[in-house]
Amino acid sequence: METLIPTINRLQEVFLTVGTEIIQLPQIVVVGSQSSGKSSVLESLVGRDFLPRGSGIVTRRPLVLQLINVPPLKERLKTENGIKAEEWGTFLHCKNQIFTDFQEICKEIEAETERGSGDNKGISPEPIYLKIYSPNVLNLTLVDLPGITKVPLGDQPEDIEAQVQEMILSFISNPNSLILAVSPANSDLATSDALKLARDVDPDGRRTLLVVSKLDLMDAGTDALEVLLGRVIPIRLGIVGVVNRSQHDINTHKTLQDSMKDEQAFLQRHYPSLASRAGSRYLAKTLSRLLMHHIRDCLPDLKTRVTVLSAQYQAQLISYGQPVEDHSATLLQIVTKFASDYCNTIEGTARHIQTSELCGGARICYIFHETFGRTLQSIDPLGGLTDLDILTAIRNATGPRPALFVPEVSFELLVKRQIKRLEEPSLRCVELVHEELQRIIQHCSSFSTQELLRFPKLHDSIVEVVTGLLRKRLPITNEMVHNLVAIELAYINTKHPDFTDAAQVSASVNSQQAEATDGGKRWKNEKVAEERTPVTGFGSPSKSQAINLLDTAMPASRKLSAKEQRDCEVIQRLIKCYFLIVRKGIQDSVPKTVMHFLVNHVKEHLQSELVGQLYKQPLLQELLIESQETAQQRTEVAQMLEALKKANTIISEIRETHLW
Repeated sequence: METLIPTINRLQEVFLTVGTEIIQLPQIVVVGSQSSGKSSVLESLVGRDFLPRGSGIVTRRPLVLQLINVPPLKERLKTENGIKAEEWGTFLHCKNQIFTDFQEICKEIEAETERGSGDNKGISPEPIYLKIYSPNVLNLTLVDLPGITKVPLGDQPEDIEAQVQEMILSFISNPNSLILAVSPANSDLATSDALKLARDVDPDGRRTLLVVSKLDLMDAGTDALEVLLGRVIPIRLGIVGVVNRSQHDINTHKTLQDSMKDEQAFLQRHYPSLASRAGSRYLAKTLSRLLMHHIRDCLPDLKTRVTVLSAQYQAQLISYGQPVEDHSATLLQIVTKFASDYCNTIEGTARHIQTSELCGGARICYIFHETFGRTLQSIDPLGGLTDLDILTAIRNATGPRPALFVPEVSFELLVKRQIKRLEEPSLRCVELVHEELQRIIQHCSSFSTQELLRFPKLHDSIVEVVTGLLRKRLPITNEMVHNLVAIELAYINTKHPDFTDAAQVSASVNSQQAEATDGGKRWKNEKVAEERTPVTGFGSPSKSQAINLLDTAMPASRKLSAKEQRDCEVIQRLIKCYFLIVRKGIQDSVPKTVMHFLVNHVKEHLQSELVGQLYKQPLLQELLIESQETAQQRTEVAQMLEALKKANTIISEIRETHLW
């Protein structure tokens, strides 16, 4: 059990260089109001004067005090030629310097405090680490914090109270810390700032110990018996009363040994029933025992935490990669990996598959068969064509002669106009696939190729080369898609196997029309009526009506004759039939064209293009310059990993049998 506290001290030293906030080590944190006697309590634990004193806020930086019990000088000289001093101290910031004079330790604390927080009574959260070796101390680790203050004095910052409270909370909120709350006996416990802060972070009181200081300064006729027995405010870990040295004792250089004797005499005289459970010596033993048990309870979780963090930092270090030695090999490796990841994303065999949205080849498939397919299906074969448009085209195709049959030219003219409407969605399909190929670049650089994040210039160059290749292929693909539509427009194949024969369509329309007019009687009656009724506008003019030869031959809206209806119906059926044949072909050939001219070409030529553009001797050094952020993070992670490995070794040295 006695080895536990030195073990934690070693762990503190290990994590000091990389930041102790990642691992919350067990320690005792001393909290109290300004001038509540915290420094006197600490000095009584050590048995020597070594802390700065004065009016106002003296402790302005956290002091991590590690007390280490060593054998007396005579015993040590028999076994080893070590330090020839009974007691001594060392600072972590003064490596290899040993302080045997405790007044020098006091001066060094003052000097280091001013170096870290200035001489304007401001505070700093940067700890000072002090080790004291003595045969008269028990193994302990304590953190002395600035006293809680309310009103800024002199040139202290206005928010000095908030700064101190924030610093204290940062230490005591660590669930592995024990809180040593110091409160003077001559003030009401209900108003104790130290207890209030302790209650905020430790409402159950599982890790709070109360020290009632200045027992000898209480008003005449009063005592602290009720407080020390826990009847006023119960404290789970206990309440210890101590008598501090007065300022007169300090001025007259009264030794701590004499002060302890006087303390015991005072306790025997005023609190005989509690004398064995009060005083500085009892406090030191209690703290040592509590800390050892607390460390024992925290150790399994601490070991697990170190192991988990080691694995996390190891993985993080691997992701940052090793520093570049062979520039050529590194560049080729990164370029090849990027090209491979790019192609795998298109093929759907990439390691990092997204689950939130479609990506790569899956999205291209969606564009072909869902977006493009649905758009083509939504195009009406006769969209934008009215009966009058068709009739006008028929008349224009016949010229001055009345037509006995539907002219073929009118069909070609109208069907080409409808086929032309397929070009815009086809070009839009190419554009959507091009955009997706652009998105794959970002996907690969952020998910698949961690190395690219290390080299920002190489990343930018790869993006530029791939974007350039895609940009170069876009007009070629667009031209081919444009040609697909142009090919269909160039020759209207009315002998297509799937195209319905015009004669059959005409016969079908005639038979349907005959059935609709009850065997053709209605057709004849209409014909007779037409012969009898003079046609206005084209017959002989009456005397009262002038002829306007500039009138349009086709009125804006009128009822079509049966023959005109028949002709329109024939053309509409033929257009619809031929348009569906062309649409089916375009829906099949555009995706194939995009795959051949754009997607597959990029897949096949991506690596050679990247190597050709980037693998040049003058560019190697420039492209493989690491970002400062990555280099710094790698160094920090490597240091942390080294610290965690050392910590794991230190913890592993403690056998299970030592814990009990």
